Amino acid sequence: MGVATRGYSRSLEPLGPSVKTRGTSKSAVSRRFVAATAARVEEQLSRPLGDLKLAVLMMDGIHFGEHVILVALGIDESGKKHVLGLREGATENAASCTALLTNLTERGLETTRSRLMVIDGGKALRRAVREVFGKRALVQRCQLHKKRNVLDQLPERMRASVSAALSQAYASRDKATALRLLHNLERRLAKEHPGAAASLREGLEETLTVVGLGLPRALERTLATTNPIENLNSVARRVCGRVKRWRGGEMIVRWMVGAMSEAAKGFRRLKGHAGMPLLIAWLRRNDEAIDREAKLNVGAA
Repeated sequence: MGVATRGYSRSLEPLGPSVKTRGTSKSAVSRRFVAATAARVEEQLSRPLGDLKLAVLMMDGIHFGEHVILVALGIDESGKKHVLGLREGATENAASCTALLTNLTERGLETTRSRLMVIDGGKALRRAVREVFGKRALVQRCQLHKKRNVLDQLPERMRASVSAALSQAYASRDKATALRLLHNLERRLAKEHPGAAASLREGLEETLTVVGLGLPRALERTLATTNPIENLNSVARRVCGRVKRWRGGEMIVRWMVGAMSEAAKGFRRLKGHAGMPLLIAWLRRNDEAIDREAKLNVGAA
């Protein structure tokens, strides 16, 4: 890891003059690397998921020039993280998002159990989640993404005060209070900075899905953002940053799968994982409510 193909032969220990070396040229090493990573892609993207008891699904995109790689990270009921899959696309659009989620369900991810879906806030990803999982998808939009999107549409002089106001709202453990603070801020911005106000207003309540559920503070804060998947993406950027020129999306996918495998070696349980039973109980209550509603609808018909 970290040795360029052109320098591979120089990294080997010297052999005696009577021993001929082979397979150490740049092209030979490159061919073996491509074959090995292609096999890993097939293994990773077809691995069965039915045995995983996932309570949380996190999704985010990482950009490589004109390509976007959507990554899905699962968190099981014990708080353990699992890289589930990825999907390459030219943009983070609904088709790419739906294709990624469909691949996960085809590999055994149930759609009949409620899960918390933590996403970066993109509208296309939000639509895809609802299309595939319906009411069983309880969406939490990343608070950090929301903050960045709002601040990016404001002049520099306003960013510190608006950032502080957003942080105050998101720090509240009472959902009604958090909503009031966010709506007040949205009204304050609406006249002079309608773009920032519209960004804040879009999906506002879904940035507070985990607030007020009675979860331990550490778990609530962890699940309010896509930070766990951002850590994975940071490893991917470091590993993939060694590439000087990409030769298409297929090459990016191979390197990303390798990077995800590297990141998984350092996975720790989710911060605040001791509170996972409380989240699971909440998800089961949501399932019970959906099932009761379905039975009532059948009876009324």
